[in-house]
Amino acid sequence: MTTLQGRILTAQGWMTGAISFDRHIHSMERRMGVSDAKTIIPGFIDLHVHGGQGADVMEGLQAIGQLARWHAGHGTTSLLATTMSASVPELKQVLSNIHEASQMPHAGGARVLGAHLEGPFINRNKRGAHPLIPMNEDPSRDILDLCDSDIVRVITLAPETIQNRSVLNKLASRGIRVQLGHSTSSYEEATAALQQGASGFTHLFNAMSGLHHRDPGMVGAAFAQAEYAEIIPDLFHVHRGAMLAAFRAIPKLYCVTDASAASGMPDGTYPLGCQKVFKCPNGVCLEDGTIAGSILTMDQALKNLLEIGLDLEDAIRRLSLYPAEYLGLKDRGRLQVGAFADLIVLDANGQLEQVYGEGVAIEPSHG
Repeated sequence: MTTLQGRILTAQGWMTGAISFDRHIHSMERRMGVSDAKTIIPGFIDLHVHGGQGADVMEGLQAIGQLARWHAGHGTTSLLATTMSASVPELKQVLSNIHEASQMPHAGGARVLGAHLEGPFINRNKRGAHPLIPMNEDPSRDILDLCDSDIVRVITLAPETIQNRSVLNKLASRGIRVQLGHSTSSYEEATAALQQGASGFTHLFNAMSGLHHRDPGMVGAAFAQAEYAEIIPDLFHVHRGAMLAAFRAIPKLYCVTDASAASGMPDGTYPLGCQKVFKCPNGVCLEDGTIAGSILTMDQALKNLLEIGLDLEDAIRRLSLYPAEYLGLKDRGRLQVGAFADLIVLDANGQLEQVYGEGVAIEPSHG
């Protein structure tokens, strides 16, 4: 049993005291005279991550383990391994690898909760860094085939590419979160998709129809209708002013990294699915300059949220609690008795001092 003391963000708010845990949290209690120099918060949950430290999800089981360890060193205690557009047979193999990774004993990395299937069911004109993959005229059968197991937790699709919209409700009935993205949908099309079973938006603002006061687009639908959406807070994908507007409009807007294999690596060329991307000082791009994922880690995301004006508790909710709630997880994303011991210790300067994933100590990464 491990016991830590400090200022603790519990499910009910801040307290100063002690937390005791092994794989799960066993007790939390207020204590007089405890220093608040250390801050103990829930581990981060990243629902959109393609890679890290040179490894890409599409490369196989070993790569998934490598990126999970990299992000764990930056405070991510659980994640969804996220795919790139590929053929159905290739995606089935990748999903099998993700399933195997999710079943492995904890080995000092982030827990792989499942898969985020991003592509190929997207609009070719808003595909961003995704390769162009041929699709059937109505890909509903392929979608349901890929989502036939419980490993797919989130799927991103463009509703205008789906003729049989009943597939959205079928996915939702399986507990899969359908996110709208990589899309040219109008406000009306996006709103209809929400009514038909969709529940979120993928990297809000990026690769979707934008907001105009006479043509609100997919961004407008998110602002007007959504409870949940994801956003990339690297201050490169989205201007801070747009981020602040979105935080006011969408109650449980949560943060993802959309990190690529270039995260944690020097400038150079790295894999992103079947394509090569180029790391530059601000992020990752294709050769033609198209933004291609990020180099973000969740500890840096926290710093960025604080820099643009969010308070610490609000920022942490958007990195841990809201993504957990979105997936329906009651044992992660918050510090309470019975939950997994996924937690982070920050020092007096707000830097990561220690990370615990399911009670296993993970040394922070520096770099």
